[in-house]
Amino acid sequence: MNSNLYLRDPQETELGRRILEVSIEMIDELGFEKFTFRKLAARIESAEPSIYRYFENKHRLLVYLIAWYWNWLAYRIDFNTQNITTPAEKLKIAIDLLAQKKEKDPLFPSIDEAALYRIVIAESDKTYLTKQVDDDNKEGLFLGFKSLCKKIAGYVKLVNPDYEFPHTLVSTLMQTAHQQLFFSDHLPSLTEIGRTNENIYDMNKRFLTDIVFKTIDKDQLN
Repeated sequence: MNSNLYLRDPQETELGRRILEVSIEMIDELGFEKFTFRKLAARIESAEPSIYRYFENKHRLLVYLIAWYWNWLAYRIDFNTQNITTPAEKLKIAIDLLAQKKEKDPLFPSIDEAALYRIVIAESDKTYLTKQVDDDNKEGLFLGFKSLCKKIAGYVKLVNPDYEFPHTLVSTLMQTAHQQLFFSDHLPSLTEIGRTNENIYDMNKRFLTDIVFKTIDKDQLN
């Protein structure tokens, strides 16, 4: 994790890990707008200034949590593709991991990945749709998102070296993977995802796979 994301590394102390654990719980429960450090301090029975020793404000905490999610997803893609040699199969695995419902990972006990996934769906755009996005980018706060995009774009380039827009396609893919689920829950007229009895995550995976492979198909491009 980029050290610019925090004032003190929350992973190094019991209080810091508790801040991460409960902030995920509360943002998932309340939404980011209603979440405050005062409420968090009350929930963890700590003084509010102690939270500010780790994060300068709640927006920086949200950026940290979303960055943690992207880094965790990159780790899962690396783990699941380590013995795969075919670029197309690696790309399919990456799409599957983007689309599938997330469960709690026992390797990281202070992070509820299932709840964090719901936060990513509902709140992740708020990390960069801000006036200070350029300054945040210069500090490297979006490296997790960008490095994962680069990794999957690399698979695209191996599948079709002639495809002109691999990063554009993959950044769109990464956002679409979550936006379609949000639309399905809240703005259903914007999507077909969730309109049938098919599992919503399987349907989303089919849609994402369809977008990627039809877009980079050499025969169709010609």
